[in-house]
Amino acid sequence: MSDAVVHLIDDDDAVRQALGFLLMASGFAVRAYESAAGFVERLGSAQAGCVVTDVRMPGVDGLELLRILKARRARLPVVVMTGHGDVALAVEAMKAGAVDFLEKPFDDQRFLAAVRLALDRQAHDARRDEEAAAIQLRLDALSAREREVLDGLVAGQPNKTIAYDLNISPRTVEAHRANVMAKMGAANLSDLLRMALAARQAAGE
Repeated sequence: MSDAVVHLIDDDDAVRQALGFLLMASGFAVRAYESAAGFVERLGSAQAGCVVTDVRMPGVDGLELLRILKARRARLPVVVMTGHGDVALAVEAMKAGAVDFLEKPFDDQRFLAAVRLALDRQAHDARRDEEAAAIQLRLDALSAREREVLDGLVAGQPNKTIAYDLNISPRTVEAHRANVMAKMGAANLSDLLRMALAARQAAGE
């Protein structure tokens, strides 16, 4: 397995021990917590991976944990475990950002499949974050005028319109556009637009 960790949260000692053993026997690294509050206290130093949490717990419950993770922009996909009949809670958890939910009782394979799904999501998000960071470095290397030309291209404007808006010649726009393509390492216009939009999405724009 990778260095990713499954952060297992459940206030029931027996459940926590049983699921922890199952995960370790299946090759996963595990960190167990008896409360969501205890996990939140260690959130700053928590290793990358995913969270598996019971939804009904004293103090901070699974839904509140989801909201805390979202507020802190913690990139930890969450799988929630719900008791029988807690369909409404499961739906609310999915709306709050959970990647999957498990209705107790569940079998081992269903549980392990949910964990793998969450870890796959975490790995995908990590790759996307790395790509966005690399793109942002290239964007930061653009001059102010090159950024203006790029903004025009992202807005779908033709060179003539960009030239008019910036009060420069279309030929100058072409030169800036070529510089932008080279600095960004874009193979073509669609590649350039994909990178620009990915950076904006990562920045929450």
